Amino acid sequence: MNLRYIHFIVGFFLILLGVKIAYAESIMIPQSDVMNKVIFDGKWTYFYEWKRSGLTDLSYNNSTAVEIRTAHKDNFIYVFIDNLSDTSIDKGEDSTIICFDTKNDKSLQADSDDYCFVATLDGKNSVTLQGGSPLGFNSNFKKIDNPPGVIGISSVSDINDRYTDVPHTSYEFRIPTDLVGRSDMYGFYVGVYDSNSNKIYSWPQGVTVDSLLKIPSPSKWGDLVSPDKSLPEFPWPVLALVSSLAIITFMTKRSAIFHR
Repeated sequence: MNLRYIHFIVGFFLILLGVKIAYAESIMIPQSDVMNKVIFDGKWTYFYEWKRSGLTDLSYNNSTAVEIRTAHKDNFIYVFIDNLSDTSIDKGEDSTIICFDTKNDKSLQADSDDYCFVATLDGKNSVTLQGGSPLGFNSNFKKIDNPPGVIGISSVSDINDRYTDVPHTSYEFRIPTDLVGRSDMYGFYVGVYDSNSNKIYSWPQGVTVDSLLKIPSPSKWGDLVSPDKSLPEFPWPVLALVSSLAIITFMTKRSAIFHR
């Protein structure tokens, strides 16, 4: 049966049952029992370190390739950004930002339930930003103290990296669920800044910005989806339909779980 037709049938029944459907781009975040073994030094430290995590391959028009690995375990969300194409190694300049819309309300303006985390190559400290600022020039975000448990660190991946042994920039994040909450779906945005090309490589890929801290409106972010969590507030027929939609979407996306 045509996959588009299957999507239509499942979506139709979900609409009848009053279920909100998210059509935004999605990254899957599986549960992984080995994330506590990650060594937070900003790079892929040993061959299997990030293997048991979700994978999203990104490629851009100028042949830039970025890998995003995602997982959750216990009270933390783990994100690894591997910028395979950034081999210029600009310490103190190359940076990555990841953002969470914790209520996934896709607001036009960043509010207090939106958080962003910035890691800079060879930087000593990560930066945490929270929405809700009245100032538009900073995308309505303000800097706050790093909450307990937050890690954002960057270094140079090389011989132990799963994808290439050519030295390149990479970023590791650990985000506590005590801060962003526990949810089956967050709004999510990634911006990777390559100082040498002076470009931001974003996810979702249709989002364009010209500065790392010109954070796009949460209404333009994609979704970070946890397919292995239950939705106990839903009745079983709806839960089954939601699960079916998630599986179909997962099978047709480039994101892969426990891949490679």
